[in-house]
Amino acid sequence: MDLNDALMLVAAGVAAGAVNALAGGGSLISYPALLTTGLGSVVANMTNSVSVSAGYLAAAFGTREDHRAIRINTKGLVLTTAVGTAAGGALLMVTPPAAFDRIVPFLVLGAVLVLAFQQRLRGLVGHPRDLRRGRRTAALHTMVGLGAIYGGYFGAALGIILVAVLGLVIDENLTRINALKNTLSLVVGLVTAVEFGLFGSTVGSPVNWGSVAVLMPATLLGGYAGARVGRRLSPRVLRALIVAFGTTVGLILFWRAFR
Repeated sequence: MDLNDALMLVAAGVAAGAVNALAGGGSLISYPALLTTGLGSVVANMTNSVSVSAGYLAAAFGTREDHRAIRINTKGLVLTTAVGTAAGGALLMVTPPAAFDRIVPFLVLGAVLVLAFQQRLRGLVGHPRDLRRGRRTAALHTMVGLGAIYGGYFGAALGIILVAVLGLVIDENLTRINALKNTLSLVVGLVTAVEFGLFGSTVGSPVNWGSVAVLMPATLLGGYAGARVGRRLSPRVLRALIVAFGTTVGLILFWRAFR
């Protein structure tokens, strides 16, 4: 890695950390940057997953007050997220990514539509406060688990998907939901960091630790900055930002998969 590559990774890391904290999808900045340095796609994906975990940590720390205000017990969601992430990471290490890459754009765009029309969907499936506790808990863990599998496998736009599904089954404002998203994203980041760090080399796709050393501190800085900015945005502005960025991310992924 030369100086230009290192500077590019620093800039990409700051931007990715901030975008992940605000809306999700920052990996669409950092992942291509890693490819540009000459890493293969799977190695770049694993390296990126390990690197952005620092940004998730900073984002979760920056929105910790909003997380504490959530009126549900979120401890069980941490375990669900960890298990789902481990499964997704294992899937990445043993299967070729081409087929799943073609599904990813539809998942992202679908999540954007869910978020954009969340109030209307609530009218069809029922408001979270109207759901029975057991049914709401089961739905919440199921959707978070599926989101975590996706996060362990690929991760780009994970935040957008989590915000969309959480908003359907949690009766909280978007600022608090975004804070919970940051915490769950941190769990995804930590599990993938451990899993890929320990087992990536055994399947011929080791994490590039030199790139991690450059990218991770930058995502840490960007994640904290993005989290503090996000807390000051109104829920309406935050929703519009996530929808706009999510649509952009989905279209970019669609173009890459089907070009």
